[in-house]
Parts: sequence; structure tokens; C-alpha cells
Amino acid sequence: MGKALFITEKPSVAMEFVKLLKIKGNKKDGYVDSPKAVFTWCVGHMVTMSYPEVYNPDLKKWSLSTLPFLPKEYKYELIPTVQKQFNVVKDLLHREEIQTIYVCTDSGREGEYIYRLVDMMAGSPKKEKRRVWIDSQTEEEIKRGIKEAKPLADYDALAHSAYLRAKEDYLLGINFSRLLSIIYGKPLSNTINSEKTVIAVGRVMSCVLGMVVNREREIRDFKETPFYRILGTFKGNEKQEFEYDGEWKAVETSFYFNSPKLYSEVGFKNKEDAEKFIEKLNYEHSSMGVIERIDKKKENKNPPLLFNLAELQNECSKRFKIDPDKTLNIIQQLYEKKLLTYPRTDARVLSTAVAKEINKNISKIARFRGSNDISSFAKKILEENWYKNIVKSKYVNDSKITDHYAIIPTGEGFETFDRLNDLQKNIYDLVTRRFLAIFYPSAKYTKFSVVTEFKNERFFTSSKVCQDKGYLEILGEDKSSKNSMNFEVFKALKKGEKVRVENLSIKEGKTSAPKRYTSGSMIIAMENAGKLIEEEELREQIKGSGIGTSATRAEILKKLDRISYIDINSKTQIITPNVKGEMVYEVIMRSVPTLLNPKLTASWEKGLGMVAEKEIEPDVFMGKLEKYIKDNIERVLKKNTVIEPKEMFSRVIKDNNIDIDEEKSQYILGLCPFCKNGHIVKNSKGYGCNNWKNGCNFFLGEICGVKIPKREIQRLIKMGTTEIINGFKSKKGNIFNAKLILKDNKIKLNFEK
Repeated sequence: MGKALFITEKPSVAMEFVKLLKIKGNKKDGYVDSPKAVFTWCVGHMVTMSYPEVYNPDLKKWSLSTLPFLPKEYKYELIPTVQKQFNVVKDLLHREEIQTIYVCTDSGREGEYIYRLVDMMAGSPKKEKRRVWIDSQTEEEIKRGIKEAKPLADYDALAHSAYLRAKEDYLLGINFSRLLSIIYGKPLSNTINSEKTVIAVGRVMSCVLGMVVNREREIRDFKETPFYRILGTFKGNEKQEFEYDGEWKAVETSFYFNSPKLYSEVGFKNKEDAEKFIEKLNYEHSSMGVIERIDKKKENKNPPLLFNLAELQNECSKRFKIDPDKTLNIIQQLYEKKLLTYPRTDARVLSTAVAKEINKNISKIARFRGSNDISSFAKKILEENWYKNIVKSKYVNDSKITDHYAIIPTGEGFETFDRLNDLQKNIYDLVTRRFLAIFYPSAKYTKFSVVTEFKNERFFTSSKVCQDKGYLEILGEDKSSKNSMNFEVFKALKKGEKVRVENLSIKEGKTSAPKRYTSGSMIIAMENAGKLIEEEELREQIKGSGIGTSATRAEILKKLDRISYIDINSKTQIITPNVKGEMVYEVIMRSVPTLLNPKLTASWEKGLGMVAEKEIEPDVFMGKLEKYIKDNIERVLKKNTVIEPKEMFSRVIKDNNIDIDEEKSQYILGLCPFCKNGHIVKNSKGYGCNNWKNGCNFFLGEICGVKIPKREIQRLIKMGTTEIINGFKSKKGNIFNAKLILKDNKIKLNFEK
């Protein structure tokens, strides 16, 4: 009888499978063997895409003449450090007694890609292959995943999407990094006085860099504007002792309605105008106002949606000041310890199937000994039967789930809880509280407002008081509650009642600059295609295709920090651009500006999703990608031939007070029009190509007694011709005028006007 082979993404996961399935087997070198099944593992990625020089050794040297690089067939190779384990997996895949292969890599696009590459490099053995798709590593879920495993072929569309994502990043990175480094690397190095600069370009990375630089420039360009609000203090009569404040607004009945003197309806641009307004009100004899309107209404606030990876990374950045990569690592550990469900998810809701049996999770959490609060909240949910209607709520929606539902506690793994560090415990507590909160009643508020009329001007007072905490018992105080008026004071007020104007005062306000991104808020902005939307519910409403994926966003930020394009403050998690990053931004903006566009970048991600959903064919996506690369390389080579570093980087130089070596920064005139691989540089005799060692013969010094001006050489590089130059002298001594033109890789005189 044949055996089954289980292949996981990591050795620790394989050991967990063996343990939970109660397999009694022999531990071998790289696998566990038992009478009915064999368990082995990858070590993360084991196969990678080959560099261009593997296709052709000549491609090791970066040259514009070899761009675009668009292979017809892609080459892959083993990562040397995991060669030994790959050989183990390959041998097991081909072992004759193995009849069925269970693919148990992480349930997502990247996990699919990891296995498919291994299978391909192993020769794609012709055996039955089934995909185990699970949401947590609990015993129950693993057994369900194996029992319900579908044919691997059912996930071919996801695999196509995974291959295309890798090819897209590979092609954009190689082609545009080479293109821009060859043209602009040396000028950039000269400007910042660096030896050598490679301009790293990436589909998501460049877009995120653009978001950081644009935000920083918004802050630098921001001019603080003061404005002056008018506040009134009102008191009751002797029978009714009360006091409250109101803020003036220039509504339609106001003397200042739509006045150019106002910054907005709540304030004046100049303090003098605010003072005159108060003088005007105080000058008139009456100091009595009247309560014109009183409104009171009930308001319910529902618990927030569950955590997906982006929301959890943002929350951990704010609460614990840790970067998204660290958050991901911790929740991955909690997933592997069976405490949480799969972390790399974009969904913030539960599936109907999970929701129908959610009481099992809650019952397990009720037995949790790590926190009395947590267990008591879970018990209350069970006692009140609050979980029974969850299926009909907004927290359950199958249409908003692609690969996995939201991150929730499994109710298992408690035996390892005491061994967790404080940060791991805090993040587990955060996820568990958010989960339990959705079963609690909404928080109930009383919202009331008062309009006070005084000399035909209106003052507004509003307050919001929490009457019933509901789910806030679990999540804590709601910071949105405003208590500018005591509820008891409000109850004492009556419409039409006269009040005494005790005081009118001016309060200065100032406009605020945009906030810098933090590592957490950047993750949210990436998820929402470049929009940093503070309001959580609004984020969910407009959510579409983001930039990158939940699995890759943290790594993008980490890489930008590592290559010194951005700086991430380790204490505050605030992101700022590095000088080098700003200059790279300028290069991309000048050459391939669409790479900085969040909407375009998000559209590529949406296209990959459409491939996974079988809405478009992989060839269609690939065709569009290759056309984009070809068109942009062609455009850059046509337009970006003359280089003016001082002009190109002028804003960066000014904003960062950089002292540049004028001579060095102006050393390069542009891209060589002959070899299209070197730069035209100044030397003691004139201007020549720095690629002369490889045979390029472009040189312009003195021609027929005329020293060619720099501006004409730049025009020649860009246009292929100069303007008419006067004063040439022939061998016979005759003076003539002519243009210089480029023809057949030679510089020639042209006498046409």
C-alpha cells in the first residue's frame, strides 16, 4: 500500500503535524518516516529566479544596449544554502512508494509559489497532489484541511498569479534599476560625493518612496495659519444656577456670513477683527441671550471590525512602537504556537462556516487562565447567548474573504502561553479582546446640542456622554466622547430660556501640517492604494486593491530603510526620506514617473488578483507588463539624454542644505549618443565619452578653430544637431558658419540653414 507525503513550509510546522496527527515515526535527516506517511519540509524559499548573466554571461555587465531584458523562458536555480534539504524533498517526491502528495505550505499566494517552484525543479513528478488549505494550526483544523484537501490543480490560477508577481517584480527591478543606474547613477554619486550609486527600483518600493517624499514636501511647504475663534460663557438666572460654554459660528443669520475676514465659519483670519467683533457685541447694552434650540438624541456605536494583518500592524505601531515586520514575526509565532489563526490575511470578517461554530472558540477562551478579564468576558458572552446572532451581523461576510478570514484566537495553545514574552502576550491580548468585543452589545451614547442666540449671532454647544459602555468594557474608554457640558446642566436647560452672557473671549487656533507617516500608518496607506484614511469604518468602505500584499508590505519598508532611502525612527516609528532617497525620487519622477503612482501600482496588484480569480488570462497580464517596460525604456532613452544634476536635484539640495562640488556635479553633460552606454564628460581637451576604453570614439574639442560651447554640445546630444555656429575657419583660411550633426556615429558639419 502506498504512502502519503506531507510537505510543509518549515520544519517546525512539519513537527507540529506529526505531533497533532499522533504519528509514530522515525526521525531521519530532513524528514520523518512512518508506515503510512512521510513528513518533510521546505526551508522557506528554496528556489529563486536566475540573474540575467545565467541567460548570457555578457548580461553581467550593465548596458543600455541589452535593455529591455524580457526572457521568453524563465530560468530558476536552487538557493545554495538549502541544497541539501531540497535533495531530500526531491528524492521523497520521486520515491516509488509515495502515491499521494499533500501540499501543506502556508495557505496563500506565497506558500503556493514556494511549493510550485520545488515541484518544478524536482521534475514535476506525476503523482496525485492535493492542497491542504487551513486557517490555523490546531488539531481540528489540520485534520479538516487534510480530509477536505482539493486537487492541487484547483489552485493553478493562484499559482499563475504567484509566478506573475515574481516575474513582475523581477522584470521591473532589473530593467529599470539598470536603466536608471546607467544614466543617472554617476551624476547622483557626484552630487552627493559618493563612490558608486545603484538606483534600486521596484514596483511597490518606488511607489512607497514616492509617498514618503511627497508627504515630507507637503510638510516642508506647509505654512502655519493662525485663526481666532470666539467663545462665550453663559449663565442661568438666580433660580437656575448653571453655566456652560458655546462656540460662535458665522451661520446664515450672522453679520459675518461668508465674510472674507473669516478663515472659516468658526474663526477670523486676524485677531483685530475678532476683537472688534467682541467689542461690537459688548457695546450693545443687553447682555442677555436666549436658548434657541435644544437637541437630544441617542447614538449607538458598534464594535470595530476584526483585525487583518494591516490593521494589527498599525495598532501595534501605535501602542507598542514596533515596526510592521516585528508585528508580523510575532503573530506568525503565535500562529505556529496554535494561539492565533493565519496572520497574512486582508479580511476583517469571519466566514459563515466559522461563525456557525464560533461558540467553540469562545468556550475554549472561557477556560483561559492567562487573564481573568478575558475568561470572564468569554463566559458572559456564552451566558447571555450573544454569539447566536453573529452570523447575521456585519462581522460575517463571505464575499469579503479571499484566502482567509480575519485574525482571531483559536482558543488553543494555552500550554505555551506562560512561556511567551510580554510583547507576545500583549499582542495576543489585543487580538483576543478585539475578537470578543464583536459579540458584546454596542456602546450607547446620549448626544446633545444647544444653540444660544445673542444679538443675532449663534453660539453652539455639544456634548456626547456614554450611558452604557457595552463592548467598551473589553476595549476600554472611547476617546471620541466629548464632555464639554455636564449632562445635569443640559437637563436643566429649556428652550426659550434667557441666559446671561458672562464672558466673550478669543481662542487662537492654528492650522496643522500633515502628519508624517509612521510604519503602521504607512501599512494602512498601502492597503488603501496610497490613501491614509484615519477613520477605520471609512477605510473598510472604500477598501480596494492596495499596494503590495499583507505578506510583503512590512518587508518593503524594511528594505527601503536598509538601502537608506528612508529612515524609520525606532522609538516613534516615524518615517522620513533620506537625502539619497529624495534624489532617487527625482530620478524616477524625471524618467518613469508612473512608478511613483499609487493607483497604477495598485492596478498591477488588482491584475494579479484577477489572474488568481480566473478573470483574465496570465498571457494578457504578461503582455501588458512587457509593453509597459518596452514603452518606458524607449521613452527614457529618447528624452533623458541631457543631464543637469544641479537642476534635477535643486530641490533636494535646497531643502537639505547640501554643499555640492560645483565642478564635480557639472562634470557630466549627458548620455553618449554613440554607444548609449557611457556619459559625455569634460576632460582637459574637450568633451568625450567615458566609455572610450570599450571603443566609443565620441569626442568634441575644438573644430576648425572654434571651441564648441557646452550648451551646443548638450543640444547635439539631445537633438542630434546644434544651432548654426559662427566663425569656423577652413584650412585655406575662409570663415564659414555651419551646424554640427550626428550621422552614422560621427560628428559632421552641416551647411543647411
